[in-house]
Parts: sequence; C-alpha cells; structure tokens
Amino acid sequence: MKTIKLATSGQEMPMVGLGTWRAQPHEMENAVNVALECDYRHIDTAFNYNTEEAIGNVLKNWLGSGRVKRNELFITTKLPNFGGRPSDVERFLKLSLKKLNLDYVDLYLIHMPFSFQLNECSLSPLVNDDGSFALDPVDYLDTWKVMEEQVRMGRIKAIGVSNFNAEQLERLYDNADIKPDVLQVEMHAYLQQRELRAVCQRLHVAVTAYSPLGSPGANTHFSSKYQYSLDDFPDILGHPTVREVAQKYEKTPGQILLKHLIQEGVIVIPKSGNPERIKSNISLFDFELALQDVEQLDQLDRGENGRIFNFLFFKGVENHPYYPFKSKESNSSSPTECS
Repeated sequence: MKTIKLATSGQEMPMVGLGTWRAQPHEMENAVNVALECDYRHIDTAFNYNTEEAIGNVLKNWLGSGRVKRNELFITTKLPNFGGRPSDVERFLKLSLKKLNLDYVDLYLIHMPFSFQLNECSLSPLVNDDGSFALDPVDYLDTWKVMEEQVRMGRIKAIGVSNFNAEQLERLYDNADIKPDVLQVEMHAYLQQRELRAVCQRLHVAVTAYSPLGSPGANTHFSSKYQYSLDDFPDILGHPTVREVAQKYEKTPGQILLKHLIQEGVIVIPKSGNPERIKSNISLFDFELALQDVEQLDQLDRGENGRIFNFLFFKGVENHPYYPFKSKESNSSSPTECS
C-alpha cells in the first residue's frame, strides 16, 4: 500500500481507505472485516455517521487477536457539526474514542466549517420550530485551538479539516500552531477541484477525496429518507469515457476513477459493503494510466456544476458565516447531510 507522509505529524497515511458513511451496523462490521482481510489499514468514519461503534467492535477483535497491530492502522474520525464549541471538543472526541475502542485516533477532522447548536437530548443538531437548523456562529479557529491541545495530550496524532474552502483553509493555516495535515473534500471526475488542490500543495496539506466514485446510491438514500430526488444525479461510473478507459486497461470503471485521483497524489476513501468491490477498490497499484487517458478524464471536470454535496439540506445553513459555498454553489438545489 502506498502512503503519503503528512507534513506536520509525520504520520504515514495510506492512499486508499474504506469510507463508512451510510451503512447499517451489521453491514459495517462485515465491510470492515472484509477490508482488513484485503489489507486495508485506513478506515474513515465520523461521529455523525453512527458507524464508530460497529467499527470499534471489529477493531477490538482484530487488535485483541493480534491479527493487526495498532501502529499498522490509520483511523480517521471527525468532530460533529454540533460539537464545534471549544468546551465540547474533548467530550465528543472521548465519545468517539470509546466507541472505536481506541486510546487515540490517527487523524481527527473538523467535519464542517460551520456549526449548529447542540440538541443535548439526542446529541444531534438543534432544529428550530420552522425546520431550520439552529446556527451556532462559533469560529473554527477557536475549535482548532482545543484540537491542538488534544494532540498534545496524545489523543490525536494528526489534525485536519473537511469541507473547508480555500480561503477558510488558508485562514486556519495562518493562525494555527499545529498546522492542518489533511483536507477532506468531495472530489471525483466531475468535481476535480484543481485550484483548491493547488492551495493544498502550496501549504503541504494532503487531500482526501470523499465520494470519489460520485457517491452512487446517494440519490436513493435522499429519496427514501428525505423524499427528495435529484433529476440530474451524476452517473460517473457509466460515463462512456470512463467505460472506454476501463476496457482499455481491463479494469472496472471504479478502479479507473480511483486511479485517476491517486495517480495525482489524492487519497481516496471509497465506501462499499460488497466484498468484491472492496477488494477491487484497493487493487490499484499494478497499473498506471497513460498521459492521454489522464487528459481524457481531466476533461470530465464540470467545476462547481459537478458538486453533489452542498449542505443546503440543512435548512438555513447558507446563512451561517462559515458556510463554505457562498457564491454560485448556493444557488444549487442538491441536498446533503454528513459526508
């Protein structure tokens, strides 16, 4: 497995990990077991995903049996968007560690630059009577200072952020004592984020792509849970160019899309509960894409028009001072939740 050495912490981060959003506990335990058997050592989760406990059960079994050592694993989790107040950071980190059956995590991310007020009864965002989310204008710089303290206390090896835009990342970097090691954002062939990646390269911040396959199945999730459907939901895996390149290399379309990213130094965390796809998604290091094929895939970029997740599902979030997609992105109608 190829790794990227994180600039601040010196951690070696595997370039392929298992994504765990949108999975039931039994499915999650099966997926993590299969992934570990297929030599995945990087697992990505979040407090918001409600998968930490299932993952923790598997990790406890593997570590307890000696099938894997703790220093061979790279576990990422995230501070929820209702835990951004400095007084709440340690609390939610400890809750995640307890669920994961770990003494520390390798990477802890601020899940989103914006925060909601906390509903103490359900440990979820507080929702107003009109259905809008109760915004909490906490400054992520204040949140970051407490995360730095947790690094010093040994509960976290590396810290970073997710869903930040370039301006927010630079502001954080300029004011941080411990610099962010990772930015995790939506990234796939339709949303390649090259300007943002250039900023990360200049700041020596590693990039992780979530939804690197275009999040197939998310539209069904939105339809069933929220009675909302995207008429133009992207089918990146079915794009003729992707299929043509896949046929040329005798690989799956998913492998081509993932290789396109990791060949350019981007970490990927595809999610799957299918054992064959889990195995396929990590089998990426026995071939290289030729320049002309990379260029063909580069041309699939739709810029911001390719964004699937814009967080407008959280009613009223566009009014938060740290909502990251203030310009034309805010005119889109696509929903999201906790990716």
